[in-house]
Amino acid sequence: MTFLKVLNITKSFKDTKAVNDVSFSLCQGEVLSIIGSSGSGKTTVLRCLNGLEKADRGQIIFKDEVIFDSGSKIDKLNRQPFGVVFQQFNLFPQYNALDNVILALRLQRNSNESELIAKGKELLKAMHLENRMDHYPSQLSGGQQQRVAIARAMALDPAILFFDEPTSALDPELTREVLQVIEELAASKMTMVIVTHEIGFAKEISDKIIFMDEGRIVESGTVEMLENPLKERTRRFLKDTFKNS
Repeated sequence: MTFLKVLNITKSFKDTKAVNDVSFSLCQGEVLSIIGSSGSGKTTVLRCLNGLEKADRGQIIFKDEVIFDSGSKIDKLNRQPFGVVFQQFNLFPQYNALDNVILALRLQRNSNESELIAKGKELLKAMHLENRMDHYPSQLSGGQQQRVAIARAMALDPAILFFDEPTSALDPELTREVLQVIEELAASKMTMVIVTHEIGFAKEISDKIIFMDEGRIVESGTVEMLENPLKERTRRFLKDTFKNS
């Protein structure tokens, strides 16, 4: 069954069309990676999917329900069980790792404190942070902060997890520890959409790949597309990427 279907999403900022007629679908448990040069529209697509931007045109269907339709003005994106992990960690500096993870759950007041703490500890353990639960963001490395941010997104039991360049703010050594956690989520069949510049990682983890340029999807397919792209623009992008890596 198609879990997420995106139809003809378009988004402009003033005279610039950042996203132009983007369509794709995703099944439950699949990982989709969106690649492309800076300014190609990758992040704007992600923001339109999770409700941080409102698309000018198009339709988004989640589990057979229309949750966004520009034509009929349906917009239920902010009520969906989606989680987002940003480039920057956006942790609250006044809270330790455990409190950052369970803060949103506390605000919902759907569970007692002992249940919240138990869930937060379980999530941080899954992120390999069992020895950092009482540490504050300033006491954590960038990779550790990003893993706390992933645990925070997972705390709300998201149906789909969106990643926006999750390693772009990290040096290579810390990048690997974050990618390991995402690999483990993929192995657990977490449905994910990942905007990334890590082409090798996208090849390892993805079920589907989308290459974007100038707001459009140039080419999409399985990971084999990265080995044998059909479009010249895709071939040029991959050649330049690996040359500069």
